[in-house]
Order: sequence, then structure tokens, then C-alpha cells
Amino acid sequence: MPAGERLHWYAQHFDLVEVNSTFYSVPEPRMVERWCAATPDNFTFDVKLHQLFSFHSTQAKLLPPALQQRAETDARGRVKSTPDLQKAVLKLFLRATSIFRDSGKLGVFLLQLSPAFSPRKHELCELDQLIEMLSDYDLAIEFRNRNWAVGDQLQATIDFLQKNHAIFVNVDAPESDHFMVMPSEVDEVTNSNVAYLRLHGRNAKAYLTGKTVAARFDYDYPENEIAEVAQRSRKLAREACEMHVIFNNNNLDYAPRAALRLRKALGQIVQVPAQTANLF
Repeated sequence: MPAGERLHWYAQHFDLVEVNSTFYSVPEPRMVERWCAATPDNFTFDVKLHQLFSFHSTQAKLLPPALQQRAETDARGRVKSTPDLQKAVLKLFLRATSIFRDSGKLGVFLLQLSPAFSPRKHELCELDQLIEMLSDYDLAIEFRNRNWAVGDQLQATIDFLQKNHAIFVNVDAPESDHFMVMPSEVDEVTNSNVAYLRLHGRNAKAYLTGKTVAARFDYDYPENEIAEVAQRSRKLAREACEMHVIFNNNNLDYAPRAALRLRKALGQIVQVPAQTANLF
């Protein structure tokens, strides 16, 4: 299927998409306009924030062209993330994504933090500036270091998010005590507008050693686990106006197939259309 036709086709089967490309670059307004035009009125875009905000090492070439020369970099071309640079990038980011909002299609902004953002080296107040700049939006925060969600620290994390009306991203992940694997037994709704659940698969070895995104999240959810996800989704949905469930097991066609099975388990569709199964 030509790339330009994929979103239109996708939107015939799903009501929500999580935009991942915005993690690597600020979108062009004309691209956002095309995305809006390709989707029905009730479609929702959750938009991942640029990696500059998430404590990931960021190359200058991933910044908007107008800011690449202004950014302070090290010998390897990695950007020093200063408050002024963050404000400048966010201004351009919001200018483009305002098209989603004007179309009534903007869901939440997703901040996917680096595993390096840990309680040992960082404090939650380091997120204050971004939270303040996005105070007019729903902001979902996914921690990728499990130490934010275990022991006494969990309550402090939840209290911080509730105080700032931010959304805790619940996860489904492999069973592991590794610091990069968040605990799947945590179910928290910290903003009554939206509850969020991201499913990464349960392949522990691949999650920790995979060299590519497809390798890390190489997992096909069986029917019994889809039933567990449906039950968990219903539980979280009772505490929020909206429930956003995102499959991130993005090897091959595992994610859309799992999402279709979940919709069926939730009673949203009676059966998977034959043409959908063939295309996947």
C-alpha cells in the first residue's frame, strides 16, 4: 500500500493513533494538515513529544533547521538541552500541532522519558518547566526507569503527577526486575480526563537485548492475554473520561492484529473484517 494511503485505511479500523515520528523531528504543518484530512472527524492523534524534552541524547540534526546552528553542542554533535532551546523547539512544535487541536483531533502529548532519567540522578521537579509550558494540554508521562514506580517512590511519583494534572502511563511489559522494565502491576489514573495504557509485549530477552525497535518489542499477544488487557482497560476506564490503549509490540503486524482482537474483546466490533485480516 502506498505510504500516502496508509493512514486513511488505518482510520477505517481504529479511532486513535500515537504519532511516533514527532519524537525525531518537529512535524511540518502541511504534513499535519494532510493527516487531519485523511481521517474522520472523531479521530484522535496522541503526539509523542520531541526527544529533546525526554532526557535522551539528541543530535543537532534532529532539531528544526532554524535552530540547528543556534544550539550548543558537544564534540559528537549532541545538543545541550537548555531552557531557552526547549522553549524555542516547543514553540515550533505547538505551532504545527495546533492544527490537530483546531481540528478537534488532538489527544494527549506523550513524554517518553529516557531510562537514564532515574531517581538516583534526577528529580521530578526537573519536569516542572515542560509541565508549565504545556499546562493548557493533557500531558502523559511514561517513565522508563522502574525505580520511579516501586517502593516508597511510587507514591511520590503519583502525588507529583496528580498535583500537576499529568497522566501516568501504565504499561504492559515483560516480567523483570531490570531497571529499564516498568512494573506491569501498577494501575494509576492521575488525571480524570485520560487514562493511558501502553503495551510493549512480554518478551523479556528481546526487550533488554534487542538492537532495533522491532526486535525489542517482538511479541504477539495470544488471546488469553488480550482478555487480560481488556479487563485491565475496563478497570482503568472507570476512573477517566477517556481510555487510550496503545500497542507498541511493533514487529511485523503484531500491533494492529492485537488491537483488533482487543476491540473485539471489548465488544467494539463483532468480528474482524476479512479484508483487514488479508491486508495484515
